[in-house]
Amino acid sequence: MFLRQFKYLVAVVEEEHFGRAATRCHVTQPSLSSGIKQLELELGVPIFLRGRGQRFHGLTAEGVHVAKWARLIISHCDAMRDEIKTMQKDLHGSLRMGAMPSMSPVLPVLLQKVRENHPGVRVDVHFIGNEAMKLGLDNFTLDCAITYLEKADLGRRNYLPVYTEKMSLLVPDTNEFEGMTEMTWQDASKLPLAMLRPTMHERRFIDAAFKKAGCEVVPKVESESILHLMFQVQFTELCTVIPSHFTRMPGLHPGTKALSLVEPEVSQEVGLFWAEGETVMPMASVMVSIAKEFEKTGDLRRLLGEETRKRSKKTAGPVGAKTKVQGDLA
Repeated sequence: MFLRQFKYLVAVVEEEHFGRAATRCHVTQPSLSSGIKQLELELGVPIFLRGRGQRFHGLTAEGVHVAKWARLIISHCDAMRDEIKTMQKDLHGSLRMGAMPSMSPVLPVLLQKVRENHPGVRVDVHFIGNEAMKLGLDNFTLDCAITYLEKADLGRRNYLPVYTEKMSLLVPDTNEFEGMTEMTWQDASKLPLAMLRPTMHERRFIDAAFKKAGCEVVPKVESESILHLMFQVQFTELCTVIPSHFTRMPGLHPGTKALSLVEPEVSQEVGLFWAEGETVMPMASVMVSIAKEFEKTGDLRRLLGEETRKRSKKTAGPVGAKTKVQGDLA
């Protein structure tokens, strides 16, 4: 068995076409097919379901397991090269990260550290949901992921808390809200609101807070974009609920102001996840070391307006821990 055969196999699975896979691997289609056929002969099992032409007809039951091992082998070979480069202070390559869209304002702070510490590393950020993050970590197309600790559904992973996300009420800066610095969830429910779509994690968390306060809301506008909701407040009479870090990064739009939401006060922890194992892959190790540095100094939490506090040194274990909720939304 040769590494190139595993690369051929993974290319076909990801491209779902033998011809495109051959182009991606810079070989002819007959050479790619021959390499995969030799791998099947060595293993003694068919990997692909056979059909006419170069179309992809799927994997056999054995092929699913072979493809998983192929990704693991390729990932470990890449990690070996990266580790050698790290020893030579010459780490290059792509750090592939999954993240929730609401974390986009915070990422530049983390990624700036990546560039400072490892100028040769290129960062590829994918804004995706938890299911896609889990798949990416499972098949080694992602090195790490940043998402909510509560019910992250990423399987058993190593994790490290990064920051705590709180919610603020964004309102027009008009006489109606003059002199106000906070508002209860119940009072906020009576305002005309623009909200995230119900399928999004943040919306479900917000709905749970309203429910805890004994009320429900029917928004006037729904969107998957927090920035769009902020524009709605800037240019119309609508209000919205946003993660509090958006008030600092990217910052408030002219004509808007943020109020703290109370009764209940709620928050949810955001963490960095990476594959479980005794050895941390070099690219994941880049983000782990940066997350640990920020946790030790408290710089990121201060930047986000959090009160710094001592935290547990535990950085690995099964995910499924409860989100910190003052007022208990569970």
